[in-house]
Amino acid sequence: MSECRHVSELPRPEPSPLSDTCRECLEAGTHPVQLRLCLVCGHVGCCDSSPLQHATKHFRATGHPVMRSFEEGENWRWCFEDGSIV
Repeated sequence: MSECRHVSELPRPEPSPLSDTCRECLEAGTHPVQLRLCLVCGHVGCCDSSPLQHATKHFRATGHPVMRSFEEGENWRWCFEDGSIV
């Protein structure tokens, strides 16, 4: 894992999740494959293995660069800007 400038700019403590699943998937009638938590605002979106890729769409719409896995037992983070695990 590497550090990036975006990690140091994240709010502390991390934001509370806005939901317990991907709301966009529920609205679209699809099933999220894996969930991701935006570490800027708390948005919960599905990963790129899901049909509609809502976590990436959230990044593109907001510019919020860092998310973490929102799956039980996982704690890794990803920076969309740097394209790496941080």
